Amino acid sequence: MTTTATLPRTDFPRTESPHVELIEGARRALSRAAMAATPHERYAAAHLAALRAAAAVIAVVAPGAVRRGGDRDRSHSRVRSAWVVLREVCPPMTEWADFFAAGARTRAAAEAGIPCVSHRAADDLVRDAETFLARVCDVLELAYQPSLDSRLRAVG
Repeated sequence: MTTTATLPRTDFPRTESPHVELIEGARRALSRAAMAATPHERYAAAHLAALRAAAAVIAVVAPGAVRRGGDRDRSHSRVRSAWVVLREVCPPMTEWADFFAAGARTRAAAEAGIPCVSHRAADDLVRDAETFLARVCDVLELAYQPSLDSRLRAVG
């Protein structure tokens, strides 16, 4: 009798909804930010965490809202900034959307490896992104637990 090795199945339906996966992605990005070696890496990871958290809100409140065009032909629709969409679909988050939209160019430069932010600015953005993620979890009625990294920073 010969046995054949079987691979684990990967075709099971997803049990988590997209917004939960985005929140988990935001948490992972915050962990990467906390462990980043340089301020520009920390800044870029923190901003990405906030972007994923914003995407989670959009996924729940207005799925498909990032693309909008005047015609019926979707090929002519334009992709809009998540921050613009967040401002439209969740007015209580307008200030957060404006805050993170203002840092988008800096994030792009940081992602390109340009040392464009100070240690303090990067640390501030990590804290702001963590606060934003907590607010998003409140809005989406999800449990929120601060990352271990942020609790250790608070003690140290």
